[in-house]
Amino acid sequence: MLTSLNTMSMILPIFIYGLSVLLVIALMMFLAHILGEKHQEKETNEVFESGIEITGEARTRVPVHFYMLAMFFVIFDLEAVFIISWAVAFNEVGWTGYWGIVIFIGILLVVLVYEWRTGALDFGPKGKKIIEAYKKHKNSTA
Repeated sequence: MLTSLNTMSMILPIFIYGLSVLLVIALMMFLAHILGEKHQEKETNEVFESGIEITGEARTRVPVHFYMLAMFFVIFDLEAVFIISWAVAFNEVGWTGYWGIVIFIGILLVVLVYEWRTGALDFGPKGKKIIEAYKKHKNSTA
């Protein structure tokens, strides 16, 4: 009997919290329905950005080069998270953490040199050729 009361006293706050969250969500949805705008222009029900006139095709082809650049940005942006985490815990991780971050930065430098040597980061004259080819392809399909 005592253990069931203990279990109930532990579950009750979670149940009350869950119920209050659902009530707040229901209240917000109800108020949004009551207070929200009620208009029906032609553009509102269009597929592209409600309320904005369609200016072209939404499904354009983008060269792979731009996707690669976006992936490189994500990779090298996430490195900052790991390095900052290491810096915050510098005193706790000791020499093991130091050598770990040295190896991590070394690998990042090797990857950066590899990308640079293969031309993946080239936005010089060759990069401009890629953009011009994209514009030609876009104009030929339009």
